[in-house]
Amino acid sequence: MSGAPLTIDDLAREVALPSRTIRFYQSKGLLPRPEMAGRVAHYGPSHVERLRRIAQLQDRGLKIKAIQELLSRVERGETRLEEWLGLEDRLREPWAVDESRVVDADGLAGLAGDLRPGRLADLIRHGLVVRRGGSFLVPSTALLQLALRLEAAGVDLDAVAGLQRTLRKRLSRTAEDLAEPFLSRRARKGAGGRAPPLGDVLRELRPIALEAVRLVFAQEMERVLREWVESGRAARVAR
Repeated sequence: MSGAPLTIDDLAREVALPSRTIRFYQSKGLLPRPEMAGRVAHYGPSHVERLRRIAQLQDRGLKIKAIQELLSRVERGETRLEEWLGLEDRLREPWAVDESRVVDADGLAGLAGDLRPGRLADLIRHGLVVRRGGSFLVPSTALLQLALRLEAAGVDLDAVAGLQRTLRKRLSRTAEDLAEPFLSRRARKGAGGRAPPLGDVLRELRPIALEAVRLVFAQEMERVLREWVESGRAARVAR
């Protein structure tokens, strides 16, 4: 585009957005005010760049309020947009060795073993498998294998599904509690007078969070099993 001033209709054509959307962004404070020439509003390259940034952030799943807050922080010098955008690849890195797979009936049998009558319906009912036309989606191959291991150890799929829901609900709060102090720490200035990059904070959080959950859960399992044995409850269950 040239450096010539743009009317709102010119700007709408340049960024492929309706004029009403641009006015909406202005009303939310997401777009700098245009220069006025009489009663005609003139826009420039900075407005084009801002609208493209907004679209980029929306493509990454941010709502208008979050975009407004992020761009305000950028303008105040509290963060750099390039740094924030660079986090997407890091956030996509899985914390667990897992994958989703789309397979045919033979592939599903290879993953889930014996598909006796009613077996597939059970797997679908518990969300371990999703039917996709003539194929099947396994959302989490690791979770499917874990469920099968528990079932082989004598825990039926209904109990496994209930256990998964319980763990997810309780660990969701744990994840919030672990993330909060790390992300809050970034708000404090470091030794160089700047907050540590968010990417570095996430890189540091991952091994600590995983080890904390593993260690504390292992200690709690030891405590529960010891109490079962000492109280005689384990013997009663065995009988």
